Amino acid sequence: MLRTFKADLHIHTCLSPCAEVKMSPAGIIDRAKAVDLDILGICDHNSAENTPAAMEAAQRHGLYVLPGMEITSMEEVHLLALFDALEPVHVLQEIVYEHLPGKNDEKVFGMQVVAGADDEVLGFNQKLLIGATTLQLTEIVEAVHSLGGIAVAAHIDRQSFGIIGQLGFIPKGLALDALEISARISKERAIDKYGSGLPYVQSSDAHRQEEIGRCHTMFSIGDVNIQEIQKALKGIDGRRIMR
Repeated sequence: MLRTFKADLHIHTCLSPCAEVKMSPAGIIDRAKAVDLDILGICDHNSAENTPAAMEAAQRHGLYVLPGMEITSMEEVHLLALFDALEPVHVLQEIVYEHLPGKNDEKVFGMQVVAGADDEVLGFNQKLLIGATTLQLTEIVEAVHSLGGIAVAAHIDRQSFGIIGQLGFIPKGLALDALEISARISKERAIDKYGSGLPYVQSSDAHRQEEIGRCHTMFSIGDVNIQEIQKALKGIDGRRIMR
């Protein structure tokens, strides 16, 4: 039986230096429940260290968290990687860390708080999470798929760090699963502007609690997992993106 799920697949926690400290795992889940979200994609910059806490907090409220990351390629393109479980995202995190130079300066970029499910501070990430990796975009997409995840080009309607803003085009042969648009543009306008070759999802890219769920994607799927979402993106077996 198919069900309708309201999803916001691009949410940052307090681990991202550009996010508010109030974006704790528990705080995010409380806000998500208040705006009737069912599925959340936790996608911090170049790290997944707060996904276990977010998943634990979500489980208490009957919500679903897809562990993920927003990875910055060497071309300075942002790519969302989303998974079913923690193990593959942690494998990808190790790959990213191996190719992420620099050390964070809290005075310049902000704190990178590693938090627990009850908002306790577990530590601070010292890597330069706001920076770019030395991984090519194609390498990241291949790594995501090899680990069973989906790869989504983030906020393509934005000039900064969007694939079209950075490269001027979407490379042929780049095996993206979807394109993400922000609250700034409608799906209809995006199709008119960027074409209909790939499916679109719309996400908040929330860095503050009030931004969570400001836009979303409705999925008609049988269960909450990557396989079902992939089917919805492709319109297979009755699964679909509703809007």
